Amino acid sequence: MAAKDSLTAAAPGLEVDPAVYKTLLESTLAIPWKIDWATMRFAYIGPQIEPLLGWSQDSWMSVDDWASRIHPDDREHVVNFCVSQSVAGKDHEADYRALTKDDRYVWIRDVVHVVRGEDGEVDSLVGFMFDISERKRIEHELMKMQKKLEALSFEDGLTATSNRRHYDERLQAEWKAAQTGQHPLSLILLDIDHFKDYNDFYGHIQGDECLVRIAGALKEIGGRPRDIVARYGGEEFVLLLPETSEAAAAVLAERCRAVIEGLHIRHERSSCSAFVTASVGVGTVIPPFEGDALHFCDAVDKLLYAAKQEGRNRVSSTFSA
Repeated sequence: MAAKDSLTAAAPGLEVDPAVYKTLLESTLAIPWKIDWATMRFAYIGPQIEPLLGWSQDSWMSVDDWASRIHPDDREHVVNFCVSQSVAGKDHEADYRALTKDDRYVWIRDVVHVVRGEDGEVDSLVGFMFDISERKRIEHELMKMQKKLEALSFEDGLTATSNRRHYDERLQAEWKAAQTGQHPLSLILLDIDHFKDYNDFYGHIQGDECLVRIAGALKEIGGRPRDIVARYGGEEFVLLLPETSEAAAAVLAERCRAVIEGLHIRHERSSCSAFVTASVGVGTVIPPFEGDALHFCDAVDKLLYAAKQEGRNRVSSTFSA
């Protein structure tokens, strides 16, 4: 009836057989429907509903049939939204997953128009259902791609550890969290010993392979959800360890050193071992409320420098067991 009124308004004096309106409605991919507001029962739903969802036209008796065929995760929100908008007399749209007769789900967009009587009260709801499954699939793929790109923007391209940008962001966030909670924050900074000599002797391709193997070993050590293992520079790595005590950080730092040497990557040009090794600085702080992370990082960098000065392949820490 709404379609007939629209066509008549658009072309005054044009008389069209009512069967034409029905043909127009039922030939479109959109599924027309009408609900009587007083009884909350379907006055009409298009035959297109059966090919799409499998449910026959005569199985759509009331709004309860509609609600029961909405995905449980969508149902409460969609039903409450549609009812509130209809009571307010507002046209609206809702996206949800509709159950098919063979227990699958199809994404539907319901476009709803509120029809009022001469007294201004809601008389009925009319609208169209559209199959938007393909649109949702594309949106999902785009979202996955966006998340992947975001992850790549925080990842070192060679070692698949966090890059410096991600580390800097997480350092600031964890510093603030440690300040607020007054809990320890630990940092392990390590540098591969004589790595320039390694690259010069074995070549950059093998040098890259060496860094990849070391990164993989370090990621197994910094494996908690909030731990960050990042490539800090060319041959430098950093482990950011929230809520880690000084004693625990010292143990992890020694483990980093031992694991790297334990990879047994030959290094004929090293003056401290027959294998690739690392010098390590480790520090822990409970951040003061007026302090910043920069001074803490500088202190750990000085500890790394001390480890190099003391002969390399060792850990320098303020912790004493």
